[in-house]
Amino acid sequence: MYLSRILTITLFAASSLGAQWAPVEGRIMTRWADGVSARDPLPEYPRPQLRRNAWANLNGLWDYAITSRDAGRPEAWDGKILVPFAAESALSGVGKSVTPADALWYRQTFVVPESWEGRRLRLHFGAVDWEARVWVNGVELGAHRGGYAPFYFDVTRALLDEGSQEIIVRVWDPTDTGTQARGKQVLEPRGIWYTAVTGIWQTVWLEPVGEVVIERLRAEADLEAGTIALEPVLSAAAPGAELSVTIYDEGRPVAVSDGPADKPLVVEVPDFEAWSPDQPKLYDVEARLLYETAAVDVVKSYFAMREIALAPDSEGRMQIELNGEPVFAMGPLDQGWWPDGLYTAPTDEALRYDIEVTKQLGFNTARKHVKVEPARWYYWADKLGLMVWQDMPSGFLSSPHRDRYSLFVEPWAEEDAPRDGVSAAQWEAEWREIMDQFGVFPSIVMWVPFNEGWGQYDTARIAAWTKQYDPSRLVNAASGWTDRGVGDVYDTHIYPGPGMQSGGENRADILGEFGGLGWPVEDHLWWDKRNWGYRTYYSREELNDRYVEVVGFLEGPRARGLAAMIYTQTTDVEGEVNGLMTYDRAVVKFDAHRLTALHARLAATPKKSTILAPTSLEKPQTWSYVFDEPGDGWAGIEFKAKGWKKGAAPLRSSPDSQFADGDVWLVEHEAVWARREFRLDEVPETLWLEAWHTVSAGAVYLNGTEVSELIGRTRREYRHQNLSAFTHLLRKGTNVLAIHAAVGDPDREDRRDLDAGLYTIK
Repeated sequence: MYLSRILTITLFAASSLGAQWAPVEGRIMTRWADGVSARDPLPEYPRPQLRRNAWANLNGLWDYAITSRDAGRPEAWDGKILVPFAAESALSGVGKSVTPADALWYRQTFVVPESWEGRRLRLHFGAVDWEARVWVNGVELGAHRGGYAPFYFDVTRALLDEGSQEIIVRVWDPTDTGTQARGKQVLEPRGIWYTAVTGIWQTVWLEPVGEVVIERLRAEADLEAGTIALEPVLSAAAPGAELSVTIYDEGRPVAVSDGPADKPLVVEVPDFEAWSPDQPKLYDVEARLLYETAAVDVVKSYFAMREIALAPDSEGRMQIELNGEPVFAMGPLDQGWWPDGLYTAPTDEALRYDIEVTKQLGFNTARKHVKVEPARWYYWADKLGLMVWQDMPSGFLSSPHRDRYSLFVEPWAEEDAPRDGVSAAQWEAEWREIMDQFGVFPSIVMWVPFNEGWGQYDTARIAAWTKQYDPSRLVNAASGWTDRGVGDVYDTHIYPGPGMQSGGENRADILGEFGGLGWPVEDHLWWDKRNWGYRTYYSREELNDRYVEVVGFLEGPRARGLAAMIYTQTTDVEGEVNGLMTYDRAVVKFDAHRLTALHARLAATPKKSTILAPTSLEKPQTWSYVFDEPGDGWAGIEFKAKGWKKGAAPLRSSPDSQFADGDVWLVEHEAVWARREFRLDEVPETLWLEAWHTVSAGAVYLNGTEVSELIGRTRREYRHQNLSAFTHLLRKGTNVLAIHAAVGDPDREDRRDLDAGLYTIK
């Protein structure tokens, strides 16, 4: 490895080594930015799951130019850009916007070491956003479309016999004007939409290889049998080739096996230890591709003995199991943005730090949100012990600022949006690439094709294809709102929450986003515009207290069968200040002792729930209601609801296939007063409310006393709240649960839905 790094340094053009570079000023930076060197940025080996000894890192200063999209190769260059940082980032040294009308050009030179002669040479790109065309010595090698997956070109045919070799890269990125899969980057950042990212944003490197090599080494564990199946994916057909592997445990060889290279090699792992967040055990493996007894390729990799699945609990509710044991997955929504590098962490230490803090706060999971990270992030997740839910970056969706391509499925839509064949083929090709390249990391336990209807199409087919392509992982077909009854989980989003919604007998109910509690920490903010959270607080103590309250409310949903939770989010991102850390990672906002204790309680075996007043989830429940103000005492036990309408909840403004049939609440009414009676044989020690409402104002009453407000709309999910402080209001015999719900803005609220129930846990 060290020899390879010395070799790498000799490949840079002399002009690059002497060039001046400095980060763009005027932006907040992380502490790791000072460690970024123009001579050697991100020097680590970029592909930890398939390592070869010989390689050369091309990160560093390259020539760059921004031209019109239809222009040819520039005759002059605008200056130097530090690869692999996007042109818009501070660490690139450029900090300029690149629009869809532009093309971004790069130029670099290298010299092929004499020791590599006689071998084929590959030019690797970790990721380029979005379309990259590549020339070497004037020979066009090809193009790659897709902003997240690694790719390479064989440059052998384009090499000169000796001397300096020239690389030219042209990048075009439609950002939020196109139909391509992307994350949250837009041309006009605001709210949940961030600065555009254009160009090379992961490591560029060279690698000498043979005629036939191992492209990937898939590994699938069978814990019952105690075996690992190692399946090589070869660069070309190799009839008669053999695969020989040696498995190491902490440097000690524990198993050796060989067999035909065209099928999985099943190897027994003696006295194995299973991988988990608490004990992230990894095994090293050396794989040799043999042809006529000669080794034509040798790679080093690693694997974990790990299985992920669903299984019913004692009440028949599906739960997530890791290695055959129930696990309550808890983690942050991790967006992977950096104030200095945007899409690119300044150093490998910084990349690791986010995972370390996540673990220190007592989480065992992260949902990697509409972004795919460099391979080294997943390596650290493997090594440090973090389960990962991997999103597909969004398909094209409606821009919040202009009328552009739109494929955004509304939360209430009963059908997916259409997508033309060209954009569908591109989206599916990118998703396949991502699963191929990152499916080798054992930390990834769930694939998430769609988020909140963003670019969502043909959901049932995509979910089935994803599961068929990788049956070893769970599939979250649609995270948040636009569920289609497919996949392994029903994923609810609710802010601040918490809440949940039943997905049926064969799926686990999970909370894929909630929380979002914000604290704008002075001197650590991206800009002096609106810095926001879903709820905003102004001190560490206030924020921590509210977190313990909101996340503590998960105890109820846990007792009702909730299988996982994802809190928004790991760090602040630009104007969003709802992170566990500030955007610059300088301040961890939460007390690790309080959070780890809370998370440990949630991870323990859940309490049991008993229904006191059922919701209408399973069958409609009878309520009495009126649309005109009924007068004082209407929510109390003694009130006689004479002349009130009687009907079945959920009260709704229109039918919804996700729910049992209830009475329609006419759209022209802007308020409703509703009540129902329920009986208790004894007063419970705990009391929990679960309520579904699509109105933005109102209150909940228990025996005539207000106990909760209806704040913010839910969608199809039920919000859960601990009302145990009000058990003194209850009595044996008849009790009354009552709700007043009002439309806050008739012009905005096109739905009026309402349902509620009570339960106890112990």
